[in-house]
Amino acid sequence: MARPGSGMLVSAGGGTGTSGYQSQSVARVVVWEWLNEHGRWRPYSATVCHHIENVLKGDPRGTVVLGQVEPQLVPYIIDLQSMHQFRQDTGTMRPVQRKFYEPSSAPGKGVVWEWENDSGSWTPYDMELCVSIQHAYEKQHPWLDLSSLGFAYLVDFTSMSQTNRQSQRRRRLRRRMDLAYPLIAGAIPKSQSWPVGGGRGGGPGGGPCSCAQCVLVNSTRAASNAILASQRRNAAAGTVRQSNTFAGTSLWSGTGTIGGSNAGNNALVSHSHSHAATVNGQNNLNRPGTQRIAVTSNRGAIPPGVPALPVKNLTGSGPVHPAIAGMTGILMCAAGLPVCLTRAPKPILHPPPINKSDMKPVPGVNGIRRKTKKKHLRKGKSPEDVVRRYTEKIKVAPDEDCTICMERLVTSSGYEGVLSHKGIKPEMVGRLGKCKHMYHLLCLVAMYNNGNKDGSLQCPTCKAIYGEKTGTQPPGKMEYHVIPHCLPGYTDVKTIRIVYDIPAGIQTTEHPNPGKKFSARGFPRHCYLPDNEKGRKVLKLLITAWDRRLIFTIGTSSTTGESDTVVWNEIHHKTEFGSNLTGHGYPDPNYLDNVLTELGVQGIGEDNLKD
Repeated sequence: MARPGSGMLVSAGGGTGTSGYQSQSVARVVVWEWLNEHGRWRPYSATVCHHIENVLKGDPRGTVVLGQVEPQLVPYIIDLQSMHQFRQDTGTMRPVQRKFYEPSSAPGKGVVWEWENDSGSWTPYDMELCVSIQHAYEKQHPWLDLSSLGFAYLVDFTSMSQTNRQSQRRRRLRRRMDLAYPLIAGAIPKSQSWPVGGGRGGGPGGGPCSCAQCVLVNSTRAASNAILASQRRNAAAGTVRQSNTFAGTSLWSGTGTIGGSNAGNNALVSHSHSHAATVNGQNNLNRPGTQRIAVTSNRGAIPPGVPALPVKNLTGSGPVHPAIAGMTGILMCAAGLPVCLTRAPKPILHPPPINKSDMKPVPGVNGIRRKTKKKHLRKGKSPEDVVRRYTEKIKVAPDEDCTICMERLVTSSGYEGVLSHKGIKPEMVGRLGKCKHMYHLLCLVAMYNNGNKDGSLQCPTCKAIYGEKTGTQPPGKMEYHVIPHCLPGYTDVKTIRIVYDIPAGIQTTEHPNPGKKFSARGFPRHCYLPDNEKGRKVLKLLITAWDRRLIFTIGTSSTTGESDTVVWNEIHHKTEFGSNLTGHGYPDPNYLDNVLTELGVQGIGEDNLKD
């Protein structure tokens, strides 16, 4: 869609979440969000939000198993009572909230705005940013300034790019259509982030204090009282022995009693104006948004006559739900009370110790070690030459959008005036040889200049690769051998172990921040394949991917949020040896086929197999 040519610069705004309580029945779109380690509320997908809303209708104080709708979220559950997301294999908790938007906004229409990250994949904007971007887009504004929302970025709808005002770095952005978020009607608050039936005053006007520390404390209070209510019901039915629980008491009460006794001057949690939540005189809640379960093994320190609260079943096998069990563990440990906590089993990352003599070469695969090859430079190939090589010029362009600049193909490229032409006119249109998709030639030149400049092109529509795609993987080494152990699901064959080792170093001109140091966490990294015909095929293709520097790249870790670090580059590996607790292990009957597909997307397929 062509954009107006006016020079008006627009500030972000319009269409954000609702404010206050509605006095009459109105329709609103619901978006569930979780708080990440950087203090940003990140939206769940529309599919997940529909699932949460369905559970909420049936049981407002229940739990939501996210893996039921998105396999990559298998370890996560949401406890609606405490409004927290709980990761079962690590014990990590994060607050969640239920946010409301206008039906005419981006989530109501299923519109998702995304920016291209350093690994070449797409990351969705926070929902408030997405709403503001869509609002400006619909008003046909040429630009959108995000500084009013706290971001030093300028969104350019003409070039479909985002520019950092400080570094002047430009990234591509895109708009795609997805499932619309759920729509509800009724008296709707701005958001719901406080536990159901939360504690007493502390915030303005006598409402609950909303600081991260108090949210955590009161969430745990609500969760603990929910457990006790359940145990009292079981005790009344004769299923729980009174001597093994705190049934009949309230761990958290308005007067600060613990197990029915007044804590007196040694209150469990003292709430000062500085919002410092203290336990036994120490600040134990100094990491807003994230807390991990503390496990005590010193059973000899149990005071006489104090019963232990059994907080087991973190695997979900018992009557106490994992989320409730985990939060109660935090509560009891913080209070200095004994906790009998049975954690979920840890992932088995490595096999038993192996002697070097037991490591054998992989049958049919030459060598046991590869070093990163240096970047292959295509000397004498200008960006214009590369584009001409893989396209044929179209004399009469169709009246449709160029999906790079979003201008019509019958008009000039959106990059006119931004790039020097060098023999390519802004109105020239080319068609890629294999997939037949058409673009402005100048747009393809701009896309090539923004990439690795390795002499290859990748169609932005279907991802077809022209030439040999290479990456920006930093120097390192790859080793592979057979070990005398079996993987779950492959008990009749031995195992191929791959060891990647990349040291920290300095970024070069092909990396995001040339001259700056990059870190390399978790190396050497061990990965596993079954030693069968398909496993050896995958290994051969992974070796090709390594040689083309496609296994790793330098970017921002999606796990820790650390920037300028070595990260995986969209080719998944299995790093658990004897378990599959995090989804990175076996059994997984679809893994080998899935990774072959991922390798194919990178241009590595059957024709790349080596003898």
